[in-house]
Amino acid sequence: MREDPLAGLPDSVEIVEVGPRDGLQNERASLPVEARVELVRRLAAAGLRRIEAGAFVSPKWVPQMAASDELFRRLAGLPELAGVRLSALVPNARGLERAREAGVTEIAVFGAASETFSHRNLNASIAESLARFRELVAAARDLGLRVRGYVSCIAGCPYEGDVPTARVVEVAGALYDMGCAEIALGDTIGTGTPRHIARVVRACAGRVPVARLALHLHDTYGQALANALAGLECGVRVLDAAVGGLGGCPYAPGASGNLATEDLVYMLEGSGVRTGVDLDALVETARWICGRVGRTPTARVTLARTAACAR
Repeated sequence: MREDPLAGLPDSVEIVEVGPRDGLQNERASLPVEARVELVRRLAAAGLRRIEAGAFVSPKWVPQMAASDELFRRLAGLPELAGVRLSALVPNARGLERAREAGVTEIAVFGAASETFSHRNLNASIAESLARFRELVAAARDLGLRVRGYVSCIAGCPYEGDVPTARVVEVAGALYDMGCAEIALGDTIGTGTPRHIARVVRACAGRVPVARLALHLHDTYGQALANALAGLECGVRVLDAAVGGLGGCPYAPGASGNLATEDLVYMLEGSGVRTGVDLDALVETARWICGRVGRTPTARVTLARTAACAR
């Protein structure tokens, strides 16, 4: 038995805060731009240095992300955000043009390892979506933009069930080959377990350098923290999370929110892994934003600290 069962943990981890995009777009409430700007400001003040702030998608389908153009223009004028990397989800050429006009410097494209999920989410097969992304990524890189590629359904699909690991590797490899600087592997419906996630990460690391891999975990079955540890043991050093555990997935019935940033920070800092995040400020931000969208935080840390303050 190893003296330290977590000896494989790194000294530090980079957290990508996805609450303002992946979190809010799956909440029922649509917040005004002012509130979304304030959320990003609070997250940056808490020490988060990578924030996915919005999405250039149709407001008809995702009303929570309306006015992302205005959002990014306002954020660009805030001196306190100097040094913070802001990114946006961009699904197509029109979205890319809007992002460019709004001054966005980093975008993300969103693919899937499940054919049915791809059709339901993107109205295209996996092959068709990748063909579209090749043109989109090439155009973004020509503009000098950094591109992140998401692979959803790495552990399971709400429509197909189990997803072959070989297909995850294929999609991740295709995104990497077309020029995505980072590939975020997403357990979209939160069915993954540590051994499964480790198997997927190791397989993808045989095709994409592990330094270019990130994990985007949902906590539907309460496995997200354990899965994050499994990913770190495999060499992943970038983890996505959403303040307050915001979000879910509209295309994945029953899927609960993202891994809560507060819970992730508490676990990592308590294990000697630096995040650069002020947990107290983060908890306050979680309380504030959950109050704005009318929901209770799912983060255990925020719930526990709130209960302790009430005593």
